Amino acid sequence: MHTNTRLENFPISFFAMVMGLSGLTIAWEKAQRIFHSDLQITPWLIGVTATVFVVLASIYTTKLLRYRGEVLKELRHPIKLNFFPAISISLLLLSIAFLPLSQIVSEPLWLLGSGLHLGFTLYVVNVWIHHEHFEVHHLNPAWFIPAVGNVLVPVAGIPLGYTDTSWFFFSAGLLFWIMLLTVIFYRVLFHNPINEKLMPTLFILIAPPAVGFIAYFKLSGELDAFARILYFSGLFLTLLLFTQIGHFAKLRFFLSSWAYSFPIAAITIATLLMHEQTGSAFYLYAGISLLLLLTAVVGLLLVRTVVAVRKHGICVPE
Repeated sequence: MHTNTRLENFPISFFAMVMGLSGLTIAWEKAQRIFHSDLQITPWLIGVTATVFVVLASIYTTKLLRYRGEVLKELRHPIKLNFFPAISISLLLLSIAFLPLSQIVSEPLWLLGSGLHLGFTLYVVNVWIHHEHFEVHHLNPAWFIPAVGNVLVPVAGIPLGYTDTSWFFFSAGLLFWIMLLTVIFYRVLFHNPINEKLMPTLFILIAPPAVGFIAYFKLSGELDAFARILYFSGLFLTLLLFTQIGHFAKLRFFLSSWAYSFPIAAITIATLLMHEQTGSAFYLYAGISLLLLLTAVVGLLLVRTVVAVRKHGICVPE
């Protein structure tokens, strides 16, 4: 297929890769801190993640310059629209990953990511409110992506000293998580099943409470009742989705399959944080198991993505 055609059809959902790789990096950073060991893998993981982000950002910027109309179509698309905040979430996650290594690198990434995410959130919600062509079957858990980014802001925001800003984003994210959770379960229960291509996005259900737990702990500094409610909500949704593993195993690979990665990373980090605060062996073993699963999932997704790109299974007209 002609290179220009592939560029024209380069999907915004590619940025979900950076979310998954960042989540893996942060999870391994957390595990190494808990075990007081340095496996010397953090620079490699951050290097790969940052490189993937720069490559994807460069390609998408080229698409914007050469095929502006195609980008505008994605910005108005009821499903693809929600993947644009994955760009700002990637910046926020890179900020969190860089924080233990360099605040000088972390802070500009956080400021850029937070500002960009606020812009994306306001744009997306405006489109939701003033749409003319959305239908119930367009609704899927990818709509959570803007909300997830908001609850993510305090994770690096609090250590960097932006307290009120962190509370602002956390509050907005929590508000939209509760609203969207209700309407998405209504859609799942009372309307046609989610399209096979979007089935992996069900894992995004895990992310808001799991990330919310980590962020709330940063904000409050203690493992109080609300923190536990957030964590155990995420854990329940994880168990619920794991009971359906047979359905997910039968699915073909799509770029949307990257939706498995970041939510598993979020519950992994949350579980390791629970061990850190409680000292419970249960959370330690659960966290290690989830970390190994996450590593295997991201490794498999990378291989499947490379194969799909080489076989021209991605960046094709729909």
